[in-house]
Amino acid sequence: MKKKKAFVALLIAIAVQSGLAQSLEKMQWFNEPQKWEIKDKTLSMFVTPQSDYWRISHYGFTVDDAPFYYTTYGGEFEVKVKITGNYKERFDQAGLMLRIDHENYIKAGIEYVDGKYNLSTVVTHKTSDWSVISLEKSIPYIWIKAVRRLDAVEVFYSFDDKTYTMMRNAWLQDNTPVMVGLMAACPDGNGFDVKFEHFSVKHLADMRRLEWLKNNTGK
Repeated sequence: MKKKKAFVALLIAIAVQSGLAQSLEKMQWFNEPQKWEIKDKTLSMFVTPQSDYWRISHYGFTVDDAPFYYTTYGGEFEVKVKITGNYKERFDQAGLMLRIDHENYIKAGIEYVDGKYNLSTVVTHKTSDWSVISLEKSIPYIWIKAVRRLDAVEVFYSFDDKTYTMMRNAWLQDNTPVMVGLMAACPDGNGFDVKFEHFSVKHLADMRRLEWLKNNTGK
């Protein structure tokens, strides 16, 4: 029994610790902006004016044309990034996006609305919804983290990459590859500068497989 438990623990440790920071140079663009660069493991861009991701609800229109720099992952994972933006106009935004296709995605980060900074999450399945947490003061940067487990994605924010607070739990189809990466949009304005630092994606061992191993190893 002790050997069985030790073996399972070793498999979990290897799976969890084996995730390395995603190489920005190996990722690809969806709606590439005109101005961007990668330097010192940091992606900087000038966000395309009049661009966004949204489907139908409340406003009655659909747009799918903002910059998104991504890689593709299957299974379960944790992704996080530090975001610093020079937000200027209403709805200027930057954050993470997890995307299956144009009808199924989650974007989460910081959004500038009516002079205030908001922690913002948009969940889209056919139509989009929007939830916000208003911040009392401006912030120099924010950390955003998303954890995909089975058919759920938990989204967190942090001001120091130490203490994380959940801002949303949303459904996302499991057993389906997901485009994961860095998104910024400028629906109303003429563009703004934003940078993404310390981007990483860490593989998480599949919970159902771990349960199977727990029940079957050594039998």
